[in-house]
Formats: sequence, structure tokens, C-alpha cells
Amino acid sequence: MKIAVLGGGHGCYAAAADLSEAGHDVRLWRRDVRALQPVIDAGGITLKDAQGSRDVPIALASADIGKVLSGAELIVVPLPATAQADVAAAMAPHLVDGQVVFLPPGTFGSYVMARIVREAGNRADVAWAETGTLPYLARKHGDREVNVTIRAIRLPTGVYPLRQEAHAIEVLRRAYPAVHPCGNALSGALMNAGPIIHPPLMVMNAAPLQHFERWDIHNEGTQRAVRDVTDRLDQERMAVREALGYGAPHYPLADHYNNDRWMYGDAHKQLVKSGDWRENIDLYSHRYIAEDTELGLSLLASAARYVGVQAPIAHGLLAIVGGFLGRDLLRGPRSLEALGLAELPPQELGGRLSNGD
Repeated sequence: MKIAVLGGGHGCYAAAADLSEAGHDVRLWRRDVRALQPVIDAGGITLKDAQGSRDVPIALASADIGKVLSGAELIVVPLPATAQADVAAAMAPHLVDGQVVFLPPGTFGSYVMARIVREAGNRADVAWAETGTLPYLARKHGDREVNVTIRAIRLPTGVYPLRQEAHAIEVLRRAYPAVHPCGNALSGALMNAGPIIHPPLMVMNAAPLQHFERWDIHNEGTQRAVRDVTDRLDQERMAVREALGYGAPHYPLADHYNNDRWMYGDAHKQLVKSGDWRENIDLYSHRYIAEDTELGLSLLASAARYVGVQAPIAHGLLAIVGGFLGRDLLRGPRSLEALGLAELPPQELGGRLSNGD
């Protein structure tokens, strides 16, 4: 299958190498041609995992997004949600009927990006899908080298518009067999683990993050009090999902720490052991704040308000982060209010997510 991978981050290089090694015709786009040049020159990416290190050829690496998207059946966009608007605008002239765009994870980007493409004048019948996490726990170790600690074994995926679900899931499973349908795009967005894991870790580790040059929030930073807050925040997420009519499995985050039933299986020990997450984190600009808190947690809080579910942890964390950022985060750019969806009655919202605008 011809697959386009868009972006230059950890998940992007992991996806390009992993899918290419699986036998797919992979094209990698990155807007920064200088940063992409090592991949262009070598013709591939060095992939490291439990099986060792090897060079994986990539069919095409280019800063020309039109070339990369041409003929692609599947388009994988493992970028932070903060980059989605720019990427959607760049994609808009090139998308055609039948393509599937996969956002792992999406933060409701499937709805947002589809709207940007439509407003740019492209009426192609494209399926947009998003899941709860990256298919890989991965970190880049060099200009063209990526280390994959673990691969996801369960990828609950929502589709926008939902009428495209059968087509989208069939295409996605040819690349990622772990994909399974979980309903519409909002259901997929409310599977996103980032807004549950990261805001409590950032807020409750604020002092050591600013004091130490490097700090592993998943090791020293994940103590009982932090876990208790995370578990309660996740209970709010699951209550919102239930109130919206989305059924189990909800993939409770407790499974990430306690057993092998989560999206990555039994991954937490391997994540800590790798050492790749002992890093410098800027409390004001890191994607755990800009993406998972300002966008993802704001979406969750707004969905709670929409269905009348009490969510004091979500709202409290947004208030604290807003306190040190100096702005109100309760109605962030991905909130239902900001997207013009909060005033829709549930039946109309469901219809829009099923049929498209």
C-alpha cells in the first residue's frame, strides 16, 4: 500500500521506518528540508528496537507535500495537535476522494482538519480517523535514527465522518492491525491518553521540572499522590464517554500501570527502563502543556460541561496551568464552545459527526 507519513518528529520517523519495513511503499514529508536531508542522502532511516539496529530504506523523502501525497491510500500524521492546522492547510490542495488520514492521536483533529480542508475549497470525500495514542513509544536518537521502545497492541479509533468507518478501518488495518473501531471522532478523541497522563504529571512535578536540568516524570515523577489524581481524572473521562453513549472498552489508564490490558500492553516498566524520557521539559512550552493541556484537557472539560458530568480535576488542572501561563484555558481552541458545537443538541451533534458538515 502507498502510505504518506507527514512530519519530522519521533512518531513520524518511527512510522516511516516501521511501515516501510513491513513492506509498504512509504513516502515521508517534512517541511524543513535541511532537517530531512540526512534521510534523503541515506535513502532511509535507522530503526532500533528489541531486535537490534538496522537501516530501513524509504521509497521517498521529500519536502514537496504534493509528491508525497500523490497516490497515497493512507496518510499518517503523527504530529502534535498544535501542528494540525498548518498541515491541513498544506494538504488541502492535494487530497482526493477515497484517501484515509490517520491522526495518532488526534485531540479531535479529525474534525478540525477536515473543516480546514473544506474551508479551503476542497470537497474531496476523505475519511479522517484518530486513535488514543501513538502506535509507538519512540524517541529519535539522531538525524535519521529512531528508537522504538514498544509498539501499541490496541488502537481504538474514531472516524469522521462516521459513515466512512468501514472503509477507514479496512485501510488502517492493512497498516496497523491493532486498530479497532470505537465510534465517531469525538469518541476517538476521548480515548486520547495524553490529556490524562501529562497534565497531572506536569502540574504535580512543576518544582522539580524547573529545578533539575533533566527529570523523568514517568519515574520519579509518578508517585502515589500523582497516580491518585491521574486515576480520578481518568474516571471523569470515562464518565463523560458513558454520558455521551460511548461504550466500553474505555481503556482505563490504570491498566497502563497495573497490567497488560492497555493500548501498549505492559509498557510502563519498559518506558522507564529505556531512559529516553529523562529529559528537559519547559513547563511553559512543552507539548504536554501546549497540546495535552491547552487543547486535549480543555476538550475533555468542555465535553463534561456539555453532558453535565462533574469534572473537578479536569477543571482544577486547567485553572492551575492557566495560573502560571497567565490565561484562561477553560474554553481553549479545541473546546466544544470554541468549535461552535456546544450549542448543538446531542442528536444534531451526533448527526454532524456521522455525516459530516
